[in-house]
Amino acid sequence: MEKFFQVKEKGSDVRTEVLAGITTFMAMAYILMVNAGMFSELGVVSYNAIYIATAISAVVGTLLMALLANLPLAQASGMGLNAFFVYTVCFGFGLSYANALVLVLLDGIVFVILTVTNLRRKIFEAIPKEVRVAIPAGIGLFIAFIGFQNAGIVVNDPATCVNLASFNVLNGSATWATIMPMLVTLVTLMIIGILTIREVKGSVLWGIVAGAFVYYVLGFTIPGFYDGFFANMSFNPFAAFGAFGSEAFLKVFTEGFDFSGYLADHSSASLIILIATTALAFCLVDMFDTLGTLYGACARGNLLDSEGNVPNMEKAMLADSIATCTGAICGTSTVTTFVESSAGVAEGGKTGLASLVTSGLFFVAMFLSPVAQLIPGCATAAALIYVGVLMMNGVKNINWLDAEAALPAFMAVAVMPFTYNISYGIAMGVITSLVIKVCTGKAKEVKAGTWVIALLFAVMFFVTH
Repeated sequence: MEKFFQVKEKGSDVRTEVLAGITTFMAMAYILMVNAGMFSELGVVSYNAIYIATAISAVVGTLLMALLANLPLAQASGMGLNAFFVYTVCFGFGLSYANALVLVLLDGIVFVILTVTNLRRKIFEAIPKEVRVAIPAGIGLFIAFIGFQNAGIVVNDPATCVNLASFNVLNGSATWATIMPMLVTLVTLMIIGILTIREVKGSVLWGIVAGAFVYYVLGFTIPGFYDGFFANMSFNPFAAFGAFGSEAFLKVFTEGFDFSGYLADHSSASLIILIATTALAFCLVDMFDTLGTLYGACARGNLLDSEGNVPNMEKAMLADSIATCTGAICGTSTVTTFVESSAGVAEGGKTGLASLVTSGLFFVAMFLSPVAQLIPGCATAAALIYVGVLMMNGVKNINWLDAEAALPAFMAVAVMPFTYNISYGIAMGVITSLVIKVCTGKAKEVKAGTWVIALLFAVMFFVTH
């Protein structure tokens, strides 16, 4: 292994790589629970099924990163992309779970083609820089908004659309049973923040575990809380594999290409535009997420080459695209390189041996689904909010005093949470940037690819919405 991964040559040792792999796993293991909880809201696939799908795709993606690219980076179902899948594509556009998997598979295949032909860079450059920078922040706000809603802290309001849930027990508008889960979310969020400040490895995971503990302790203060608690709970670790096989695995092929449900209320032209623009949005978010993580993590660990490029960049992108295809086949959303990999890099990881260890730990985690099933939604909601915090970092690179950059960036950031749709945010950002440049005499600066992408998104608004 030392020879294959060139551990000594890269200035590391086996012990350091193993510790780095464990650290990365601890930092991103929360995705197993958060992703499973999010998909279970669809009502057609269970927590256990997606837990296994998430674990398998993480094993495959991280293993590919180790063996193909020899980088200490790990992969799993991307935060933001999973929200896009569930809340935008399924709940928003009206596609079925299996239909959405087809778009993820298409994203993976297109990503493979773009990587092999090197067209990826041209598409990346076609998106205005300010919009590229703003996309993660917009997704972060969107994810945080979902977290607040899942926790019950933000609720619907007929007058203002959204409002803060009541904590008032004095006038009877709230009870301890409704307040307790919300308090657990806020306490969990604080714990995650404190652990992060104290540089505790795996702060998000430990925060979720602590939140779950608080939740079950406080459960004793609510009459009837534990009535029938274990009635429908299975502690057989292999039961989850059965759910995975019947509910998620290969659904992209057996049911995914049946769009009759969508076509019952929409035209064929609308479906074609929807597939093209949604697959494009999946691909763009995946691309920016992966590129940003690759550069960021490698720069933090001094892994960039003499020209400032990520070593084995194309192989890393290929690993990402193959993992996305694997995720679609398993039944989960787009697989991407996790920014939490930086935790392992900071621990000293420099080679794919660290990723090999992380992949092995995700494999072991597959058999721990009964334990993960005990994590309450109010604890994982805090993780969503905190991920939103992490994704806001990029806005500092936007020149907010320059309207040419600020307006498109703001449109991208604001439209995503306000419309509950990631692709709408990207579309508004691109179109706004193009219009501003054309109307200020800078049409020659607009790349041909930008015109094509803007046109596709414009058609999307007029045909599918």
